[in-house]
Amino acid sequence: MSALPDSIYWWGGGALLLFWFVGANNRLMRLRSAALVAYAAMDAALVKQLDYVQSRSTRALAGSGVATQDIHVESSLLSSVAQMSAMLAVTRLRPLEPSRVASLGTALHVMLNAWERMYPGEVLRFDAEGTLSMPAPLSGELPAVPQASPFAWPEPSAAAEIARGQFNAAVQAYNRAIGQFPALIVAWAFRLRRASPLV
Repeated sequence: MSALPDSIYWWGGGALLLFWFVGANNRLMRLRSAALVAYAAMDAALVKQLDYVQSRSTRALAGSGVATQDIHVESSLLSSVAQMSAMLAVTRLRPLEPSRVASLGTALHVMLNAWERMYPGEVLRFDAEGTLSMPAPLSGELPAVPQASPFAWPEPSAAAEIARGQFNAAVQAYNRAIGQFPALIVAWAFRLRRASPLV
């Protein structure tokens, strides 16, 4: 007779532990899904930037009277566009894998730098909210900015910077949740790894 209360406590404790485990897992899955959705929006915005750069570069190369030096810069820009397009395709398969996002960030910086060299007066920086952050100076020389600063985008639209900000915020929320105890036990059990923002 005395074993009955003990079994009730064990069953009650097991049920509470199960509910906690399921709740923690659901929270992590929601945050992970939010990061994946944010990546999809960022991917679409980056594709628009790629299309804009590629269309401008193709028109410039097709034009007559282009200096040889400009042709080399344009060819470098088109090569960076091809590299960026390839990295987007690779990152889409696992958008929360840090090494892929880091490679995507490198390819993006190469493309943006090539664009600035070719069109120094045609870059715009937007805050994550979409407001114009820093118009490009007339000289084409941009001051050094920290990593957290907005990117200088070719297409005159804030969509890419807004999408990047939303993705980075979603990644930070996901990483915070994975690092908290006791949710980190759930993350370990399901092999959930930290993601990387696009910087």
